[in-house]
Amino acid sequence: MDDSLRREKHRAGNGDAPTSSAPVHAEQQSLRDLLLLIAHGDRAAFEEFYDQTSARVYGLTVRILRDRALCQDVTQEVFLQVWQQAPHFNPTAGTPLAWLMTIAHRRAVDGVRSQQRSVDREQRFSNRNQTVEHDEVLDTVTSRDEAQSVQNCLGTLTDTQQESVKLAYYSGLTYRQVAERLGAALPTVKSRIRDGLIRLRECLGGS
Repeated sequence: MDDSLRREKHRAGNGDAPTSSAPVHAEQQSLRDLLLLIAHGDRAAFEEFYDQTSARVYGLTVRILRDRALCQDVTQEVFLQVWQQAPHFNPTAGTPLAWLMTIAHRRAVDGVRSQQRSVDREQRFSNRNQTVEHDEVLDTVTSRDEAQSVQNCLGTLTDTQQESVKLAYYSGLTYRQVAERLGAALPTVKSRIRDGLIRLRECLGGS
């Protein structure tokens, strides 16, 4: 038999042709080995695991959260969980990458929920605080019936305070709407209105 034909038959019989899944299997085995070392407290293995997988974790969080600063925080939380839970990784239940991305997805979803709760709390506080402050000024104006005094006192505010207070008080906008109208940060607008109302009360009390 010709040597080249014999070699060809040998390769066919022993499956020597490379498969596209070989690199994937090699990567998963590498990650399994690293997780085993991490489970025993190997920091060098943890750094290697982070280097190999952090870009994919970050990419997933960006798709869910959008906020890049928050994504960085969530990514760090994910790898802290990896460090803590590596001893509990079960290789028979799935691949290391699938395990990792499940953790990342859960953390990112928790981040979305936390963001929404924060926005809701801020809006409730803003509405409640605005109502109280507006009512106090309204009571003062109504009891005195001195619209001219209010106008005069408005003149003692800075331009930014006066603009913010007028939008919130006379136009009835929420703090967030005032911020959007003026193109300013919400905390800045809240501070302007609060300081402006304090100066108004002081001015009306002394007039």
